[in-house]
Amino acid sequence: MPRKGITGHDEWVLTEALATALVALEQLAPKHRPLAHMEDLRKLLANGKEPQTVNLHLAQAKCRLFPDLDPLTIYKEYGVGDEYG
Repeated sequence: MPRKGITGHDEWVLTEALATALVALEQLAPKHRPLAHMEDLRKLLANGKEPQTVNLHLAQAKCRLFPDLDPLTIYKEYGVGDEYG
């Protein structure tokens, strides 16, 4: 059976990349944030996904970027409930 897309899991790779990029940009000082591009990233990330799924991806990205922070605090920050923690 042929692979779907280039990697066989293109949508997952793009979702993880978009979430990670968005969380990283959120860490910039407000005057340095490319707000229009960040909004576009958010739209791309949310396309066809439930809002809670988007929040889960964002929380997971922040946990990866900041492994020293408490994961439960991060999940709460993004409104992700105990069912994902």
